[in-house]
Amino acid sequence: MRLLAVPLLLCLLGCRDYSRFTLPVLRPEPVAPSFTFRARQGPVIARGGAGEWDAVDVLNPAVAKRDNSYFLFYSGFDGRTWHTGLAVSPDGFSWKKSGRVLSPDPSTWEGRSIAANGAVLAMGGEFFYWFQAGARENPQIGLARSPDGRRWQKHASPVLRNGPRGSFDERGVADPYVLRAEDGRMYLFYLGQDRARRQRLGVARSLDGVQWEKSLSGPILELGEAGAFDENGLGEPAVWSMLGTYWMLYTGRDHMENRRLGLARSTDGIHWQKLPGLFEGAEPWNSKVICDPEVEVHRDRVRVWFGGGDVASPDENLHGQIGVGELSFLPPGGQRP
Repeated sequence: MRLLAVPLLLCLLGCRDYSRFTLPVLRPEPVAPSFTFRARQGPVIARGGAGEWDAVDVLNPAVAKRDNSYFLFYSGFDGRTWHTGLAVSPDGFSWKKSGRVLSPDPSTWEGRSIAANGAVLAMGGEFFYWFQAGARENPQIGLARSPDGRRWQKHASPVLRNGPRGSFDERGVADPYVLRAEDGRMYLFYLGQDRARRQRLGVARSLDGVQWEKSLSGPILELGEAGAFDENGLGEPAVWSMLGTYWMLYTGRDHMENRRLGLARSTDGIHWQKLPGLFEGAEPWNSKVICDPEVEVHRDRVRVWFGGGDVASPDENLHGQIGVGELSFLPPGGQRP
């Protein structure tokens, strides 16, 4: 019996959940700029004390600005469960923790292990927070909404589920990152895991943040070749538009489970070109892992919050803390005007 091509198979299983689309197509600069990344010394959010809910790892910053304050929702690990916490800052550098604000509900689809690793947007007087939950071996993406970042109302079921048999995200969807584009839609970039446990990237789109339509073009970013920094897995994308181009920072895992950041570019958000070079930790606290980028665009530079650790690990127990740096884009020749 002849096997159906995956896009056709997906369509037969439910076309309303899939379509072929791009982000609004951009006109790139005639000559690509160069770029540099420089991290601020030391973490800006450290782990909690012994016995606290974020004592083991602090990772996955998700940042929104409202009323002249920065709200940072981060993932904290106590050795058994991942929760989401809140920190607030006037400038994005000096943070005051406000405690744990979201935890998994074992009586629902979320299970007991995680309600964290999220993406946030401030819209219409609310925070929308898309988070990862469910079984560790088959995660899905949920949504919670809050007027103040502290009191949350969760949707009863996942808003982005794993794909059908044979798809690149059959065994899980995770690591959401949401971008609002010029066409008024939201685009959710995410990690998809297949039955071979390969982790690659996909994208979905939505008008309301609840009903999502996946791209038939997934995966949109493939693993690196043998020996590359991203040969063992891709995840944690952060996407923005600037200088007539979509840019993506993403985490790559090598065969030793060291994690570093790569940069890719695209004109349509679907077809991506990986760029040479990568960003890795330069201090003892982030010597083995730099991951989980979150961005804020400022003309020709981008502020980047990121997770870091000194133990090579694909997920947890890496002594994770959160740092901040700057990705600067320079015109050809490397000099600002």
